[in-house]
Amino acid sequence: MFRGQKISKLMPILIVETEIAAPPEVCFDLVRDISLHVQTTKQTGEKAILGRTHGKIKLGETVTFEGKHFGIRQRLTVKVTAFERPRSFTDEMIEGNFKLFKHKHEFIEKASGTLMRDTLEWTSPFGILGKIVDAVLLENHLRELVSRRNAELKKVAENLSPQRGKDAEKS
Repeated sequence: MFRGQKISKLMPILIVETEIAAPPEVCFDLVRDISLHVQTTKQTGEKAILGRTHGKIKLGETVTFEGKHFGIRQRLTVKVTAFERPRSFTDEMIEGNFKLFKHKHEFIEKASGTLMRDTLEWTSPFGILGKIVDAVLLENHLRELVSRRNAELKKVAENLSPQRGKDAEKS
């Protein structure tokens, strides 16, 4: 680090990409389905407890999730702040343990279906200690959480999608 550089300006950014043999519309709607979110995050015991607790979340709506992370039951309330079906939507934390948490979901049409890109940006509390936690624990935890969830979403989307049958016929 250079003298005078402000460490607080360094915000972790995590990008996870998942290829899915299903159209963007299918993937987009599945990702914003609250019941499916709960089902695909079973490892944390996640539940939707306030706001939109089932169905598909929309622009301006909020949801509060409660789940166990690092052995501690935690709550995170997010609000959908941007929404462009079926290309992207963004949810941002309005209440929770982070100073800032933003999750952009993008759905890029490909010949084989959809490239789903999750971009997470966050700022942990506790200054330099938070930066250490980000580097040592949090980034890997979030990558694992999003990757597992996306693997489950991929299964659901590909089982629902007529695209899968078309790809199988070509083989």
